[in-house]
Amino acid sequence: MKRKKEIKEVVIYQAKNGAIEFRGDFASETIWANQKQIAEVFGVERSVVTKHIRNILKDGEIDKESTCAKFAQVQSEGKRLIKREVEFYNLDIILAVGYRTKSARAVEFRKWATKILKQHITKGYTINKKIIGKHYTEFIKAVEGVQKLLPKNNSIPVENILELIKSFAGTWFSLESYDENKLPEKGFTKKELSIQADELYSAIEKFKKELVKKKEATELFARERKTGGLEGILGNVFQSAFGRDLYDSLESKAAHILYFIVKDHPFSDGNKRTGAFAFIWFLNKAGIFYRSKITPEALTAITLLIAESKPSDKDRMIGILLLMLKK
Repeated sequence: MKRKKEIKEVVIYQAKNGAIEFRGDFASETIWANQKQIAEVFGVERSVVTKHIRNILKDGEIDKESTCAKFAQVQSEGKRLIKREVEFYNLDIILAVGYRTKSARAVEFRKWATKILKQHITKGYTINKKIIGKHYTEFIKAVEGVQKLLPKNNSIPVENILELIKSFAGTWFSLESYDENKLPEKGFTKKELSIQADELYSAIEKFKKELVKKKEATELFARERKTGGLEGILGNVFQSAFGRDLYDSLESKAAHILYFIVKDHPFSDGNKRTGAFAFIWFLNKAGIFYRSKITPEALTAITLLIAESKPSDKDRMIGILLLMLKK
């Protein structure tokens, strides 16, 4: 069982529609609640929760090691404040208790949970309208817009498409802006940056070794079809005419590096992964902050979208990338 020194107070309450909503410290990327709090959520006695948790763990429905933890918590005992280790349970346990509990609140919770599960199975995603707020309609249009861009039987997971949409933040990509070619044409950060091809070759080689070590790639990965293929792509990206760069912003250069590697296939294997890696590598070299907008899922989605796009849609693909990087 995990032991942790301390946890901030976690407040759990039951929403009228049956949904469980939480506030608190999410640093551990889950929710932790003690038996008293779980009992309050579902409107039952603590002994009921104790019984259900015991049976859940006994049946092997949930692994105790990863779902239970002891946190140091300050409690009032008489006139003294005593710090004691209290057992907490994560969201997996909370949900499992909700499906076993017989109470009016638990029934409402199950109705809500079933509705959400059905939506996820039939549509491939679920949406928290409260979080999306007044942008809900625009968000749905954006989801539908990106899905319409994809060829039938595409290989892009729906959850990755949603991450791509989220990365647009307040800009809300729309199919109309795509069709009418109203996407950004230029980037925003204009400063000198010198990149040597050897630097990128070396970084890709390290990336390859890590993948091979994890058995996620073979020796064919990132092996050039023709010597100097990647160097040629960098040359195209950094080319200039009449004393001016063809791609005059760092964001535009990064976008074209990803696009050209994915579409030109300079390697025998791994062009999409290498392109995505080179894209992030360049952004890091350029000092462009992107982490809050470009998640691994969003990057996967846009990389696959580029791979399956028509050559005539190049400017649109670049525009989507620039929109993702927009400040």
